Amino acid sequence: MNIGDVAKRAGLPAKTIRYYEDIGLITPLRDDNGYRRFRDSDLHKLAFLGRARALGFTIEDCRTLLALYDDKTRASADVKELAQAHLNKIEDKIAQLQSMRDTLSELVQSCAGDNRPDCPILSDLATGQH
Repeated sequence: MNIGDVAKRAGLPAKTIRYYEDIGLITPLRDDNGYRRFRDSDLHKLAFLGRARALGFTIEDCRTLLALYDDKTRASADVKELAQAHLNKIEDKIAQLQSMRDTLSELVQSCAGDNRPDCPILSDLATGQH
């Protein structure tokens, strides 16, 4: 498969595939003319990477996940530990976003939104107190 075919089948932009090659996540074969030639195993890795990235795993996490996937002697505990650490980060981010939403919601509710110049939103941004 050429890069256009594999990009379409993996659901990834060709630029992303080239990047993954540049950083060593995939290693397609090269024809005599220098064109990339992707195997089914490359397509599988790209689909794997696409799914992992869609779940928010970092490039380094993806590198580790691929190594674990390829290691048939791996312990599932190693995979779970990595996924749990990522889940914990997501849960922390959700908590931060909920706090941001609550604070902003309070500020929006406290602002009259009329022609007067006083605005609790700007006051909070300026002082950090609402």
